[in-house]
Amino acid sequence: MGLVAEQIAVWWEYCLRGNARVAEQATAAIMQERLAQQQVKRLKKELRRKEKALAETAALLALRKKMHAIWGEDEDE
Repeated sequence: MGLVAEQIAVWWEYCLRGNARVAEQATAAIMQERLAQQQVKRLKKELRRKEKALAETAALLALRKKMHAIWGEDEDE
């Protein structure tokens, strides 16, 4: 009663299949992490752009208020 070559071959195949699944899952997890990092990078870039636009708008509004305070209201507005 020993091990038969066919049993070893079957066990070997099961081991290879199991490792392949683990490798596929690890690869999928790595890809998801990369996609998440790319999305975070893109969102941070978009946030910086919007913050700059908001700061510029606030500065223009402050200048407009100062201009109106100095020269009065414009008839065109």
